Amino acid sequence: MAQVDKTDYQQWLGSLKQAFRQRQLKAAVAVNTQLLEFYWLLGQEIIQKQQHSQWGDAFLDKLSRDLSNEFPDVKGFSLRNLKYIRQWVSFWNQDDVIGQQAVAQLMHIPWGHNLLLISKCRSIEEALFYVTQTQHHGWSRAVLTHQIDSQLWQRKGNAVTNFEQTLPPVQSDLAQQSLKDPYVFDFLALTEDYNEHELEKALVDHISQFLLELGAGFAT
Repeated sequence: MAQVDKTDYQQWLGSLKQAFRQRQLKAAVAVNTQLLEFYWLLGQEIIQKQQHSQWGDAFLDKLSRDLSNEFPDVKGFSLRNLKYIRQWVSFWNQDDVIGQQAVAQLMHIPWGHNLLLISKCRSIEEALFYVTQTQHHGWSRAVLTHQIDSQLWQRKGNAVTNFEQTLPPVQSDLAQQSLKDPYVFDFLALTEDYNEHELEKALVDHISQFLLELGAGFAT
């Protein structure tokens, strides 16, 4: 049996590690996107109910209790977070044109980053600038906070750059926070009602897709 070439093996192992980390990050971003798309829908419906059905804030407390009872492992249905969701949607709906332009990009950064933006930015133009910069540079929440506090947007001349929707560098702080975001983990919480067969099928489908992408990646 031929001896394994250590150099070739280490290079191959390195490529496998990188491929796996990329798939992890893609999975985290995909889950984050689904979570924030749901938050956006929920926020829109909360606002609509309050505007057209004359429901006051009291119903949010009931909604929080009902959703939390159904999904006890999901912290995102706390009353506080429901109010944040409503505030988030209201903030970006101030300008229909820019708001619609921003929505797709908002879904690619963690919920904590989104909350930071609406709490610190005075306009959606400023917030959108920091969204694109965060994606491009892979900023952690702490770095994003520093950049906002140091008024990077004002110093850059208020220029908004629309970067391509690409994954942040695997080793970036944003990537690491995306992988460890507690809201993402909560969103994946499975209840006893979840069909075991459906879960197994989903896992097999994901594994098959991963292997196909991995093979395609090495082929190129």
